Amino acid sequence: MSISKPYLLFLGDVKDELAAKTAHGVLDWRPEWCLGQITLPGCKAHTTLSEMSLTDATEAGAKTMVIGCVNAGGILPDHWIETIVDALNHGLDIAAGLHIELGSIPAIAEAAAKNNRKLHDLRFTDLTFPTGKGDKRSGKRLLTVGTDCSVGKKYSALALQKGLADRNISSDFCATGQTGILIAERGVAIDSVVSDFISGAAEHISPATKDDHWDVIEGQGALHHPSFAGVSLGLLHGSQPDAFVVCHEPTRSTMRGVSAPIPSIQDVIDLTIQLGRLTNPDIRCVGLAINTMMLSENHAKNLIEELGEAHKLPATDPVRFGTDPIIDHICAEFKLV
Repeated sequence: MSISKPYLLFLGDVKDELAAKTAHGVLDWRPEWCLGQITLPGCKAHTTLSEMSLTDATEAGAKTMVIGCVNAGGILPDHWIETIVDALNHGLDIAAGLHIELGSIPAIAEAAAKNNRKLHDLRFTDLTFPTGKGDKRSGKRLLTVGTDCSVGKKYSALALQKGLADRNISSDFCATGQTGILIAERGVAIDSVVSDFISGAAEHISPATKDDHWDVIEGQGALHHPSFAGVSLGLLHGSQPDAFVVCHEPTRSTMRGVSAPIPSIQDVIDLTIQLGRLTNPDIRCVGLAINTMMLSENHAKNLIEELGEAHKLPATDPVRFGTDPIIDHICAEFKLV
């Protein structure tokens, strides 16, 4: 995938920071690609970038406006269309990870054609996938799983892949969502794949490799989430992980967008092993990634220590405190170095 840079990040009028996680993710992991942000009245999310008008952004050299927002169902609100059309008229390409193709909206298609601009639909691909087979394949795989959606599975996977690479362990980050695809410039949006082919798509993005190579696969949804469990299960079976890391946000009592309670970490470990054994009998949990963004440093450190001791697993906040405890455990478990 080749998207012209730098980016202007569109945050729309989202109601909290989590709803702008695509914008935050791209900025956090590819800051050199990001030029500024643009918001609509009432927006409750903000990045560290300067607010820019479309005119200011194009004069500063922006090439693509990235829709940096996510919402349930991946819909495009009608009142965003005017800004997208205006961006195309200013000479910007558009990149979006919505569940609707930008070109299916007449006003956007017409503006793109008139201005000879590109529309990048991150959730749509020309690839076709077979059904998953579950056959054992060479190489090693690590999957991040969660107690909920939007708890840090992508950030943890990116940080863990970097931690492996820093130790000269051959590894790749495998993107399975719109933000990960923007960061990696490759991958498959698993939640847009027809359900029969989810596991096959997961096999496609983490194919057979050398025995000492690790694919670190970005998790999606949560096995206990009433909305997204189907996607998570297909990804688990197709990823065929040798190892998984449980990602957890400790301040929530219910899952995002629903009234279902957050499952315990142990429940997630047990269910992941039970279901994951279908395609990898040797699946095991190798650590806990605790998202402590909402906690003070002392509280975060104490909680991480408590959870690690309770589950007899290495625990850390991969972004705040690094991945060394989990990487150390992986190296010991799999005799890497």
